Amino acid sequence: MNNSELAEALAAALGLTKADARQAVDSIFDLITDAAAKGEEISLNGFGKFKVKDSPAREGRNPATGETIAIKASKKLSFAPAKAVKDRLNG
Repeated sequence: MNNSELAEALAAALGLTKADARQAVDSIFDLITDAAAKGEEISLNGFGKFKVKDSPAREGRNPATGETIAIKASKKLSFAPAKAVKDRLNG
């Protein structure tokens, strides 16, 4: 499912126009992104948690040449599903 399909499903479920639903979907993702950029944890009851994790700098290898390269430290957004989601996925 992509953003457009999600917006269409939301429009059908709530009786919204597709444009309004698309705006709502885009706004939700923008809010999640903004909170994550601030380092905040986003907890959605019954769905899961988004957390920002730090990945430290490390050495890696270029697979084409075998040359050692430096990989910069970075931040990653991880998702941990709620128990209800896990249960639904696993039947």
